[in-house]
Amino acid sequence: MEHRYLGHSGFKVPVLGFGAGTFGGKGPLFSAWGNSGVDEARRLVDLCLEAGVTLFDTADVYSDGASEDVLGAAVAGRRDQVILSTKVSLRTGEGANDVGASRHHLVRAVEQSLKRLGTDYIDLLQLHHFDAMTPVEQVMATLDDLVRSGKVRYIGASNYSGWQLMKSLAAADRYGYSRFVANQTYYSLIGRDYEWELMPLGQDQGLGALVWSPLGWGRLTGKIRRGQPLPEGSRLHETAGFAPPVEEERLYNVVDALLTVAEETGKTVPQVAINWLLRRPTVSSVLIGARNEQQLRDNLGAVGWSMTEEQAARLDKASAVTPPYPYYPYWNGQFAERTSPLV
Repeated sequence: MEHRYLGHSGFKVPVLGFGAGTFGGKGPLFSAWGNSGVDEARRLVDLCLEAGVTLFDTADVYSDGASEDVLGAAVAGRRDQVILSTKVSLRTGEGANDVGASRHHLVRAVEQSLKRLGTDYIDLLQLHHFDAMTPVEQVMATLDDLVRSGKVRYIGASNYSGWQLMKSLAAADRYGYSRFVANQTYYSLIGRDYEWELMPLGQDQGLGALVWSPLGWGRLTGKIRRGQPLPEGSRLHETAGFAPPVEEERLYNVVDALLTVAEETGKTVPQVAINWLLRRPTVSSVLIGARNEQQLRDNLGAVGWSMTEEQAARLDKASAVTPPYPYYPYWNGQFAERTSPLV
């Protein structure tokens, strides 16, 4: 398994990580995407470790905390073999302070996550969203305290905009606090918005991307094909309302290109879609999810091979979207080489 640096941390992570959102099965649809109990979760963890996947990502809101419980039980006795990543700051209860990035909530959330995970430290703690009601100086000071206490090793953010990340990093730099080293972000062949601002920011500021939903909320699994109805039992009907939107014709163009490359390489559509992401700048790890052993084995096949430059170019073209101003170079590229190291 290839390993890459997590931003400018000096810490390496495997290029594939496991998203444990399918563990637990409690709560509403958005927080519970699967129902793996401890026995099944332990088997999936076994398969991951055999393949060199040591990074396991979860959140305190997944399955109302049950995801952390199950993951903690599944890795019990082998804590030194795994990298545990979790996220906090989304609402976890009905109380007025059961949400956000205040010192009160962050400290309590970390203590609760540590207990559920059965560990005395979290390798990577990420804020699940930006809290506009708490000053960034207080947020970064609290995170720095958690790092200095040894309860957290590294910190990151998720679902932040560019200005929110830069404001947080500026506060950390001004006061000498620990900096974000990771940005957990949505990125896929049908969701390339990450490239417009967050990717250049990550390269400039040393943030490694942990990619969530690399298959575009299940739309790049190979089940969706032009002119064909969804198979019976598909969860796409249930989850479509939560997914970032994509134009239907563009989706089919991407799927058509994926099917062609999959046929040429002898790989599956998900394997090709994930492999494409691993070619992209700033990507440290792609988080794969699986509700069963078959799905996991298929996703693990995304590594250990490379598509050709020509095949990658076809996928680039099929998935390309003209970015909005000011990311679109309205000067027709005359000065584009001066705007970003990625152009």
